[in-house]
Amino acid sequence: MQKSTVQLGEYGATYLDMGSQENPVLLFLHGFLGESSLWCALMERLANRYRCIALDLLGFGGSSKPKLKYTIWHQTAFLDEFIAALNLQDVTLVGHSYGGWTSAAYAIEQADTTPPRLHKLVLIAPAGIRDDSFVGRYDYMRPILWETPVVDWVLSGLKPIAKLTGQQKNYEQVAMARREFGKQPVAKSFIVDRLRPEDAIDTVEKNIYKITVPTLVVAGAQDTTIPLWHCETYGQDVPKATLEVLPGADHDLIRTDCDRIAHLIDTFMNIPR
Repeated sequence: MQKSTVQLGEYGATYLDMGSQENPVLLFLHGFLGESSLWCALMERLANRYRCIALDLLGFGGSSKPKLKYTIWHQTAFLDEFIAALNLQDVTLVGHSYGGWTSAAYAIEQADTTPPRLHKLVLIAPAGIRDDSFVGRYDYMRPILWETPVVDWVLSGLKPIAKLTGQQKNYEQVAMARREFGKQPVAKSFIVDRLRPEDAIDTVEKNIYKITVPTLVVAGAQDTTIPLWHCETYGQDVPKATLEVLPGADHDLIRTDCDRIAHLIDTFMNIPR
């Protein structure tokens, strides 16, 4: 499916748009290291009842990739400009993981906006709850993200050694990680710029009580990326939240459990299938 592009001030935003413009708007926000096309299977199940729009967040997919010390507020500002540029009204945000974090942060910002831009909120395995066990988890990756040709020289020198010692697969994984993270400024910023627990200045757990719109929280019972207690925190502290836990689902549930999620969204939106 062909992506469209809209210019938002200094940044460009790419997105997918499926379904009639007369239908209620579902705006999908992808997770970390993702992009809008990850929503296609779910959007196809919903497009006859909704206008389904999936956005490449700032630094991802075809959207602009500025070199920034990224916080979630970069994404909420980008999202707000996108909603205004497309003149979207009564939007229901559907966010997965990092996109769920962005959705919750945006809902907090919009809590006192009149007239409100948001209609409802669907958070699928949402990130954004401070969890100090995450800090330092990827410290071992920092050297391969250093912006110096020395790292490339070292990797080049290690290639024949890895082949001789049977470590070629591990070598290829490291080399690929350097290439891919070089294309992912948000991921690089999260690894390099968040060295300590106190660097997590933009988590939302202290303010989610401000979210005023009806909210559906969907968790995977087997999710090892976002612990269940994170979703339970949203479910307990967002005033109008309902928590649904999908047995057998893991963090990839937006692709593996499309039918169940589509059914939950229809029920939540009170729209017959």
